[in-house]
Amino acid sequence: MDNEAIRDLFAGLGPVSIRKLFGGKGIYHDGLIIAIELRGELMLKADAQAAPEFEAAGCRQWSYTGSKHGKNVAMPYWSIPDSAIDDPDEMAIWARKAYAAALRSAK
Repeated sequence: MDNEAIRDLFAGLGPVSIRKLFGGKGIYHDGLIIAIELRGELMLKADAQAAPEFEAAGCRQWSYTGSKHGKNVAMPYWSIPDSAIDDPDEMAIWARKAYAAALRSAK
């Protein structure tokens, strides 16, 4: 996803900055990372409070198999609900949830 498309997607939240991150992109709002784009997939930040909402919406949590002992490592990023990709109002709701999670984790 190109940077302009990412900015358009997050327009309902407000301005975002985009930086290279782990071979992908980090998306920041007010200096906090709220999402990542990795291998063409955009994922929103969620914490223990927000994760159940993402799960209930059918989102997938990003995980990978770590090199140490082959354990599965769950990351605090979740896919975006399919319905939010084409609905700016719904996307704004999910982006605000990601920003709230970022604020909580920054404390």
